[in-house]
Amino acid sequence: MITGGAGFIGSNLVHSALSEGHDVINLDKLTYAGNLDSLAEVIDHPRHTFVEGDIADDELLTRLFADHRPQAVMNLAAESHVDRSIDGPESFIQTNVIGTFRLLEAARNHWKTLPDDEALSFRFLHVSTDEVYGSLGPDGFFTEETPYAPNSPYSASKASSDHLVRAYHHTYGLPTITTNCSNNYGPRQFPEKLIPLVINRALAGENLPVYGDGLNIRDWLYVEDHCRALLTALEKGAPGETYNIGGNSERTNIAIVRTLCALLDEKAPRGDGKPYEEQITFVKDRPGHDRRYAIDADKIKRELGWQPKESFESGMGKTVDWYLANRAWTAAILDGSYRCERLGLSQ
Repeated sequence: MITGGAGFIGSNLVHSALSEGHDVINLDKLTYAGNLDSLAEVIDHPRHTFVEGDIADDELLTRLFADHRPQAVMNLAAESHVDRSIDGPESFIQTNVIGTFRLLEAARNHWKTLPDDEALSFRFLHVSTDEVYGSLGPDGFFTEETPYAPNSPYSASKASSDHLVRAYHHTYGLPTITTNCSNNYGPRQFPEKLIPLVINRALAGENLPVYGDGLNIRDWLYVEDHCRALLTALEKGAPGETYNIGGNSERTNIAIVRTLCALLDEKAPRGDGKPYEEQITFVKDRPGHDRRYAIDADKIKRELGWQPKESFESGMGKTVDWYLANRAWTAAILDGSYRCERLGLSQ
């Protein structure tokens, strides 16, 4: 069972899981960021069952566990955009905290009914973020032992769900695994996030907003590498463990934007021949904007044998190619209420 399987990472994970031969029950509420177009190639796959629903719906969860008897749960259902959490934190608490709690309860009740051999192999994999660790200085990395210090309603809600998952393992013995990843990028990402936002606004001839001085640093992870890591953790990870997943690609936000501009100059040049960098505009910083995140992913590499296949350069090239080849996918989203406007300014 993959929750949030119509979202960015979730839809990519569904594709990866099916390609590896798994049967997938895909549960997604289809909020603004859930997109059935992201599942178009697999929606009718014989090993894929899509269910529209909420992880906070305990009756639905009970029925799904009883009907499908999944051997594993991969929880990716979440509200995930920091700016939206500033404007409206309640939905983040409802989905990320209450929803995770109800999913854990349903999984625990299901797990208790399994024969011993199936109970032993059952897994609940919870997908989280490096933002729960707070903000780093210019040096050092987040490890699995870094104390939590969330600074936004989004990261606080994810930290809460992480603690619940840990508690269900230590209290009830539920075989849980938690992963904390760095910033994902790649195909099928909702265009409010930095990389697709820049691509879409650049192609539309609009300003490219960069928060503050543009020197906030993130580690960037290509989404297909992340999906491989999640399936590896599901197969090989030890119950009760946490694994950090990173791309070894620290970049400032302004470097990301300039890289995208250069790639677009090459692959989709402006009609007037001018560089896309001319469209960069520095804007007032996000409230509470963490300065730097950086992941130490040595544990998952050492213990489970995973490491990213894509470099920053190859991943970014594939990402730009995908958005240029799939403009109809983005256009369908932008026909709705979201118009690549700035969010997160209401305080």
